[in-house]
Parts: sequence; structure tokens; C-alpha cells
Amino acid sequence: MKKVTFIPILVVLTGVMTMTTEAAKSEKATFAGGCFWCMTPPFKQLKGVLSVKAGYTGGHTKNPTYEEVCTGTTGHAEAVEVTYDPAQITYPQLLEVFWRNIDPTQQDGQFADHGDQYRTVIFYHNEEQKRQAEISKEELAKSGKFKDPIVTQIVPAVEFYEAEGYHQDYYKKNALRYKLYKEGSGRAGFIEKTWGSDH
Repeated sequence: MKKVTFIPILVVLTGVMTMTTEAAKSEKATFAGGCFWCMTPPFKQLKGVLSVKAGYTGGHTKNPTYEEVCTGTTGHAEAVEVTYDPAQITYPQLLEVFWRNIDPTQQDGQFADHGDQYRTVIFYHNEEQKRQAEISKEELAKSGKFKDPIVTQIVPAVEFYEAEGYHQDYYKKNALRYKLYKEGSGRAGFIEKTWGSDH
């Protein structure tokens, strides 16, 4: 009986240890790039990315709703919180994906979406992320890819509020509407024109 009891305990403990180890290895990156529907799939498809959550951050109200954020009065930006394994993908690689899916020169929002809630922001979680983000932004500015100044903000990460369930993986749940929105907003055309098929 002792052996029968002991084996399940070992299995459970091993499972807990594995989950704990994976959690300890993971890191978070938070980006605001306009509509979070469009910012989820570019990161979700990357090897080493464990999860991507759509949500709100950077504002002054607690537990904001989508309707409240849409008013532009909460200070929050639509954003995505990316949990990743740094052993498989690096923060600079995530930054590259971020830049290639936004217009970093637009002051008043992103594409057809106007308002502070659609601003572009890199929310850094530690000083190393801040350093890498600043280097990445400077390199992009010097690349000549854009004639206008890069206005994307780089600020400390604050509390992230996960958006309502229907916003999570919207591109899967409402594929046609997502496709029409991405094209109609001008985002898809801008990305194609700026980066070609290499994005």
C-alpha cells in the first residue's frame, strides 16, 4: 500500500515542479499597437511565445471595461501582454515583430483608429527591456524606413487588465470580420507597403 500511495504523490510533485520551472523561465513583454485584435496574431504565431492576452494598461482607472476605454478618458491603451520563454525567443526579436505591425510615426492613434487609447507604447518590465527598447527605437529611426519621427513611447509597465473574453483571439473567433477590419483600417496595406512580404 505504501508504494501505491507513494507513486501518485511523486507524479503530482513532479508535475508541480515542472509547471513551476516553466513559469520561472518565462518573462513578460507588453506592447500597445492600436487595436489589440490586430496585435495578437503576430505574436501568437511565434515559437517561444507561451501566451498572448489582449487587455488595457497605462491608465488611471481600475478594472476598466472596453466601453470605458473606448471613450478615451481612462488613460488606458489597448495592449497585449506576451508571455514568452527567453530561451526560445529574445526580447529584441519581439520588438522587431512589434515595429513591423504598427505605424510608429502616428501621433493620434493607429491607422483608422484615433484616440489616446490607440497610441503605440512599449511598456518595459525591467531596466534591460528598457535599454533594449531604446536601442531598437533608435536603430529604427536611423534606418531611414520612416521619414517622420518615431513617436512610440517607452514607459514602465504598470498593472495590466485582461480584456473581456470575446476580445481574446478575436482573429480566430471572427476570422472574416477581423480580416475585413485589418484591411479596411489601412493596417494591412501599410504593413505590406512598408515591409513587403517580409513582415
